[in-house]
This record gives sequence, structure tokens and C-alpha cells, in this order.
Amino acid sequence: MVITALWSFALVVGLLTITPGLDTALILRTAARGEQRRAWGVVLGIQTGTLCWGALTSAGVTALLAASRLAYETLRWAGAAYLLWMGARMLWEARGRATASAEPEPAEPAAPGGFAAGWRQGLVTNLLNPKMGVFYVAVLPQFIPASAPHFLMGLALTSVHAMLGVLWAAVLVGFARALRDWLRKPAARRAMDRITGTAIVGFGVKLAVGE
Repeated sequence: MVITALWSFALVVGLLTITPGLDTALILRTAARGEQRRAWGVVLGIQTGTLCWGALTSAGVTALLAASRLAYETLRWAGAAYLLWMGARMLWEARGRATASAEPEPAEPAAPGGFAAGWRQGLVTNLLNPKMGVFYVAVLPQFIPASAPHFLMGLALTSVHAMLGVLWAAVLVGFARALRDWLRKPAARRAMDRITGTAIVGFGVKLAVGE
């Protein structure tokens, strides 16, 4: 029953993982800029957030999020504000580079603490998404066999989700790396920032209106 539950949950979250969304946009944008260390920081930050949601759900804490309108709304507005700020900053940076030289930029710009900064960005983005909490509250318990230790099984299922997320992220980072020569051009980087910034602002607006 445990093995069946793990495979069934892997199928559900696997489809969720490869569906284009905020995480995909953020990872691709960071990797496309040549910031490999920061990109992997973002990946691991997102999966750290996933593990946190899984642990909190397994402990019964996130049930409060689903039950309390105030808690959900507070987290929702905080998440929407963060996404709007992050997307707007990307759009502003793209605008600021509009007069940049046409020469390719270094693939690995010096950015002390790039991994740590990426990890924080991925973690905060994930934790400020209340839909992650609601998803885990609604879905995770359904895959925990009655005979299995609830908390440990919940962590095992969440680890499957995190592992699939890392594997898919490796594909995304590899794709961006394969196109790094083109993506290093300032025009391409501006386009990537505009597309990603617009997408993230869209996610923020969608979260704000509660859809």
C-alpha cells in the first residue's frame, strides 16, 4: 500500500510539476541569465518550501490555513504583493538595459552569495503561495494509508514531490544552458526579463483577485 501510494502521488505531482507556472518561469529566467549558482539556489529554495508545506500539513498545521479565512487572506495578499514587486523589478531592470551594448555579457556574472540569494527567493516565493498549503491539505492525506505513520508517510510523499521538482528543474536549467550563447545577448536577456516579469505580475494579479 505504501509503494502504491508513493507511485500514485508521484503521478499526480509529476503532472503538476511539469505544468508551466511561476516556478518554471523563475527558474528559466535565472538560468537564462547565466546565473547557474543562483538558478540552483532558486530550485532548492522552492523545494525547501515544498518540504515545509509537506511537514506542516503532515503535522496538521496547514489545516488552520484552510479553515481560517483571515490566515488565508493574509498569506494571499502577502504573496500577491511579493510577486507584483518581483515582476515589476524585472520589468524595470529590462527597461534599464534597453540602451545596453549589443556585446554578449559574461555567462557567469560575479554575484557573491548568488546561491543563497536564489535559495531565499525560491523559498519565499513558495511559502507565500497559499495555494500550495491548500493543495497539500486537500491532496496529501488522501495518499497516506491508514496503517502508515501519518507524519513520516507525509514526509516521504513530500520528498517524492521535491525530488521530481529537482529533476524537472535540471531539465529546465539544461535547456537554458544549451541556449546560453543566444541568451547571453542583451536583447535576449531583456526579452526574457520582460516575458518573465509580465508572467510573474500576472501570477500576482491572479493571486490577488483570488482566482
